[in-house]
Amino acid sequence: MRKYLFNGAIIGSIFSGIGTIRSTTSGPRDWRLVLTWVAWAATLAVAVGTVVIENRQEELEGR
Repeated sequence: MRKYLFNGAIIGSIFSGIGTIRSTTSGPRDWRLVLTWVAWAATLAVAVGTVVIENRQEELEGR
């Protein structure tokens, strides 16, 4: 669990999620808002996938 919480990609996606929440509460609700949420979800998915792949590689190398 610590690998997920302290990874730079995960931390970056959390901060971008905060920005997405702020733009949702203060900005107009149109098609761009949906794209913002989709982009954030894709960023989070890539970050989690990166951590999973790194973890598997470390296990295979025997660390």
